[in-house]
Amino acid sequence: MEQDQQFLEYVVKALADHPGDVKITRTVDEMGVLLTLSVHKDDMGKVIGRSGATAKAIRTVLRVVGMKNDARVNLKIEEPEGSERGQGMAPDRSGERPSSAPSAPSEPYVRDTTVDDVIKDLKGE
Repeated sequence: MEQDQQFLEYVVKALADHPGDVKITRTVDEMGVLLTLSVHKDDMGKVIGRSGATAKAIRTVLRVVGMKNDARVNLKIEEPEGSERGQGMAPDRSGERPSSAPSAPSEPYVRDTTVDDVIKDLKGE
C-alpha cells in the first residue's frame, strides 16, 4: 500500500464510527493518482465536515504527501449506497460540477489544483 493511501486510510478510520466500512481504491493514470474513498453513509458528514472543511484539509495534506513522492494526488469521495442526496452527482476527473448538482459548498468535488496553489494555501496566502 502506498503512503498516500495509508495516510488516507489512517485519517478516515480515525474519524469514522464504522471503520470497517472504509474502502479506498487507488488508480494511477496520466493525470496522477486518484484515491476513491467509500465510507458508511453515517460517516459522510464526519469525512466531509462543515462546509467541506475536513475534506478540503484531507485533500491538501494528500497533495503534500503526493508532492513528497513526485505525484499529483486527488481524492474522490463516493456517494454511499442509500444516501438521501441521490445518485449520479459524483464528480468526474475534470473537476466540473454536473449541471444537475446542487451548489451546496459541502459537496466533495475534485478541484483542479496545482502544486503552487497547495503551497500558497499552506502558507496562508
